Amino acid sequence: MHGPLDAHTPGDPAGAGCACPVTADPDGDGPAAAGRRAFLQRAGALGVGAGAAGLLAAPALTTPAHAAGAARTDRGDDDPYGRATTGRGRRGTWRPDPDSPRFTVVVMPDTQYLFDQDRIHPAPVEASFRWVLDPEGRAGGNDENIVFLAHLGDVTNNGLPEEYAAATEVFGLLDRAGASYGVLAGNHDVGDDDQRGATPYLDTFSVARARKRPSHHASSPDGYNTAHIFTAGGRRWLLLALDWRLSEAGFAWANAVIADNPTLPVIVTTHEIVGSHDDGTAGLSEYGQRMWDRLIKGNDQIFLTLNGHYWPPGSTVMKNDAGHDVHLHITNYQDRYYGGAGMVRSYRFDLDRGRIDVATFSPWVRELAAAGQLNELAARELELTSAVDRFSMEIDFTERFSGFAPVAPRKARPARRMLLPGTLAYWRFDEGTPGTDVTAGTVFRDRTGNGNDLELRTVPGTPAHVLVRTGDHHPDQPAHASLVFAGQGGPVSGSYLRTVGKAPLNHETFERGYTFEVFFKVPADWDGGRNGWSALLSRAGTAAAAGKNGPGATPEEPVLTLSLSSSIELQWNAYPLNRNGATTAWSHLLQKEEWWHVAVVNDGRLSKLYVNGCEEGRNPTSRAVGLTSLGLPFLLGGYQWADAVDQVFHGTIGDVRITGRALSPRQFMNA
Repeated sequence: MHGPLDAHTPGDPAGAGCACPVTADPDGDGPAAAGRRAFLQRAGALGVGAGAAGLLAAPALTTPAHAAGAARTDRGDDDPYGRATTGRGRRGTWRPDPDSPRFTVVVMPDTQYLFDQDRIHPAPVEASFRWVLDPEGRAGGNDENIVFLAHLGDVTNNGLPEEYAAATEVFGLLDRAGASYGVLAGNHDVGDDDQRGATPYLDTFSVARARKRPSHHASSPDGYNTAHIFTAGGRRWLLLALDWRLSEAGFAWANAVIADNPTLPVIVTTHEIVGSHDDGTAGLSEYGQRMWDRLIKGNDQIFLTLNGHYWPPGSTVMKNDAGHDVHLHITNYQDRYYGGAGMVRSYRFDLDRGRIDVATFSPWVRELAAAGQLNELAARELELTSAVDRFSMEIDFTERFSGFAPVAPRKARPARRMLLPGTLAYWRFDEGTPGTDVTAGTVFRDRTGNGNDLELRTVPGTPAHVLVRTGDHHPDQPAHASLVFAGQGGPVSGSYLRTVGKAPLNHETFERGYTFEVFFKVPADWDGGRNGWSALLSRAGTAAAAGKNGPGATPEEPVLTLSLSSSIELQWNAYPLNRNGATTAWSHLLQKEEWWHVAVVNDGRLSKLYVNGCEEGRNPTSRAVGLTSLGLPFLLGGYQWADAVDQVFHGTIGDVRITGRALSPRQFMNA
């Protein structure tokens, strides 16, 4: 049924099964808020001013006679709490990787039906905590990299001391492991707002207990709100675990914590913000509107909120005052078999991909499955795969956080820092005014001082403005300047650069290995027919002139070229000293209007091509020693066929470095 989750006050002897009607509570501060979920379902909308309906509460969970075998075999009648249903497992140790760009925040919603008077069955929660703490026991091992566990309130059903006596023992698993976790009070744990004073909840989850967690940053004076800071993905994150009803003091405290940490992304966890419809859409409850107005919309740092309280699960995205997206999610499974079976939701952050992948499952049911003890209903809870339970969120984290934590652009690095031992030539284009043409007679100096300078060459009949300076550059490029080549093929036109006739590089054979590096970008108007098979860097002289006539040799092609195919694949095609034919490496297809760094590395034996520091898969396994030379120039942006230029590069080229030895990716210019 789509009834309210919370239709009675904490300590109500009737429990969740009471038949007492719920009266309207327009402020949404008291027990009447429990009936609002049903009213919102009937009204077909969630928003400001929604009232409550007098519906009956959902029935409390009792252990079915046919429950999973482990639910009755290991407990023993002398254990009223039903502990160790599937075995306690070994104690975990909290060791998340703070630098990995992939990490997980785990969410556990309402567990109230598992801590309900004499109906206490903590085994599912224990299993979830074991899963969080024991990387060896999880599918995929340490790959989850769990950095935080957030409980969303309604730990217990009635807020009774005996319920917390069972709950505190289970949460002790997290304490003993030194885990970072947050827990907050729901309306079944407490009543009124966070100025209520002492309660069994606060006796259990005290400020003193919170301070022992490695993530603890601050607690509100009343003790009902906590702030946590954890490190993940190489940066710090702030998570607020807020009481189900904030007072004026509570709102002031939460806003102050955010203001005191102005560069941290913020996740808000609390018991109630949004409720949902059956189609998975969601909207603010009346109290949720207060949270939005008083805390969320004005703090751009808040990008994600998580709450329980209502069912079914759902989500919405709203724009804050800064015009940025805030993702608001409700997750709650207490209406499902075995009081939700300790269901957890994992939020898997991947900063490299700009995504958060969400999955929902029951570690307890997984344990039952592994033990061969699944029953029909438990099997349905193994993993939830509907669109509201398993999905992905695309977030450009750099852009989303730029308003409060902008990533400072990498500063230009002086040429001298790029001159590693063995550097033969280094060209950069930061002399001159951006927007001006490169004119006849211009020479770009080899910054090594080795004399491998570049001079301008222009195809006859080429129009003006075909080689222009620009301040555009790869974010990790040492020089913050580049050259825009406006070359074309068929018929060929454009300007390119080549090494001067006396350059030592012209005679270099690289017998001990080499590394060629180029920054480049392909523009939106790049056309495979006109611009394909143009070279970023090539070497004059044909294979035929070098006497290369073995299998795979093409007589008219140059002895070396780093080119782009008509599909914008990088191709390294070179004639080694030890081979009578060419050796070739390829990249994957690259995108237009994106800066790239390419490196070709040879260790004196094998050649490998790297894109953005990543080794490509289409590298040759045949031995390749050195590079054939006819004593002729290198061409930057020019490509010859049968000793005549027949294609000029169309795009932007930044820094270029040639080293007479193999470099590792950490030594590349983009590192």
